[in-house]
Parts: sequence; structure tokens; C-alpha cells
Amino acid sequence: MELKGTVAIVTGGGTGIGKAVSESLARAGAGAVVVNYNRSKADAEATAGGLGELGVEALPFQADVGDEDQVKKMVADTVDRFGRLDVLVNNAGTTRYTFMDLDKQTEDLWREIVDTNLKGTLYCTRVAGPHLKKAHGAVVNIGSIAGYRAAGSSVVYGLSKAGVIQLTRASAIALAPEVRVNSVSPGQVVTRWAREKMSPEFAEETEARVAAQTPLQGCAGPEHVAQAVMAFLLMDFVTGQDLVVDGGKNITY
Repeated sequence: MELKGTVAIVTGGGTGIGKAVSESLARAGAGAVVVNYNRSKADAEATAGGLGELGVEALPFQADVGDEDQVKKMVADTVDRFGRLDVLVNNAGTTRYTFMDLDKQTEDLWREIVDTNLKGTLYCTRVAGPHLKKAHGAVVNIGSIAGYRAAGSSVVYGLSKAGVIQLTRASAIALAPEVRVNSVSPGQVVTRWAREKMSPEFAEETEARVAAQTPLQGCAGPEHVAQAVMAFLLMDFVTGQDLVVDGGKNITY
């Protein structure tokens, strides 16, 4: 896939993994990147400003991906402004740290996490699909190692990410042959967002423990996940696949 001049939407594109993906697209020659956000307006605007310095037309766009009407407006406005849509990166996600305590998997928690992580991925893919087909484009979803293991920030988070991985496979069939759909599943990632969700002490302890148990002796940064996203965009004959990015920790289980 030739990325020069392409138009991309990156959901949750203003911070962490989304920011790293947006910057990678800019360095690869993308013509325009829509930096989606829901609450992080200042971060999205700052990221868009940085992309502009890299020579890319960047548009911060507020939309709750769990609301299909807002997704429709985002996609429609993108195509109206730039004339096409080539790349969709479904990165927007949320969680709460309730771990494996079943009593804490409340209805509110279920709704919040599933609406953003799973339904949001579905809505964005479904709405963008016809435009991506015209462009023979690609989708990359952000899953999680929690989609494979009974671990992670919450039971519901793991369920939502397992759903994203399966939705990747289903979407790869639904949008074939014009559109490739793949997913990247990070392990522990060092981001400001993750650190804000935990106490600084707990975050440091978790990262140190994971790094010690990982063959590559570290935790992923957003740039490592972005590398995997970019690799999938450039693989012309790969679809419906999930790539774990965790320094090899998953092979030690």
C-alpha cells in the first residue's frame, strides 16, 4: 500500500498509541490525518499541530465512537473535506481497574467499556467501510493481550478486546477483497493514560514486574505498537490477523 497522500482517521488519536500512530502516518507521507477525540481536546489539538509541522493536514475531530450518529458525521465530514478515506485505525478505548472481581463488573462499567471499545470499533468500521472499499484501503484495530488471557484491568475490558479480535476476523471477510482488516494486541504499554488510571507507585511496580518477566526485558511504548500498525498497512496480502506486541511475554505463559 502506498501511504503517500492517503487520508486516515485515527480514533483516540491525540494521546498515547493514537498519537504515535498519527505521527507515524505523517512521517510515511499521509496527506491528511483526522485526530479523533472524545474528551481530550487540548491533546488532540496539540497532536494535530505537531502533525502540521510534519507537513500533514491534520484535523482534530470530536466524536464519541460509541455513538453511531457521531461516527457517521465524522466519516462524512472527512470525506467531504478530503475527498476520500484510505486508512482507519480503531484505537479509542477505555477501562477501569476492577481486575477479576466479578462483583465489580457493574452495568455502568459494562456499558462504558463495551460501547467504546467494541461497539465503537464496529461503528467506525461499518460506517467507513464503503469509502475504504472505494480506496482499496485498510483497517487496523487495537486489541489487547487481555483478549486472550484472564488478566488485565477488568473482566469487561478483556471481553471487549476479545470481541475486537473476533470482529477483526469478521470484518476482514465482510470487507474483502477491497479492504484488509487486521489488529494489534499490545501487552503492558507505558503511556500517560495507563499511569493516570493507576497510582504512580502501582504503575511503576507493574511495569518493573512485567519487564522482568519479558524476554526482551521491557514494556512496550506507544511507538512499538505504532510500528505494528504501520507494518499491517504495508502488508498487501495479509488480512484477518492479530499481532501481539509484548516483547515475547505471551510465549512464556
